[in-house]
Amino acid sequence: QVQLVESGGGLVQAGGSLRLSCAASGRTFGSYAMGWFRQAPGKERKFVSGISWDGGNTLYEDSVKGRFTISRDNAKNMAYLQMNVLKPEDTAVYYCAVQRNLYGPPSSNWFMYDSWGQGTQVTVSS
Repeated sequence: QVQLVESGGGLVQAGGSLRLSCAASGRTFGSYAMGWFRQAPGKERKFVSGISWDGGNTLYEDSVKGRFTISRDNAKNMAYLQMNVLKPEDTAVYYCAVQRNLYGPPSSNWFMYDSWGQGTQVTVSS
């Protein structure tokens, strides 16, 4: 498995921006697709965005398209989620995760991921 640590969360006003980072160690991070999920209080964890092992293929949940951008730097074992035009409904704990299948495409299904970070809180005030 891969050890993941998220950072970059915080409190921001609606319309603002945050950049989440995910630091990876352990298994060869650069050979696996990874994704970002979020979980709001009292709700299930939901897919936000995913990126292929080489960064060439990305996937976004409809509500974040055009506002969020996922990226990765395999040389640094890092992944990022740039979040712009934030809305109160974006408030959640955000988790990064790495998929279980070598060189697979990014997936929106949580069961395709076998390594998870501890999460970082994002709070957007209105």
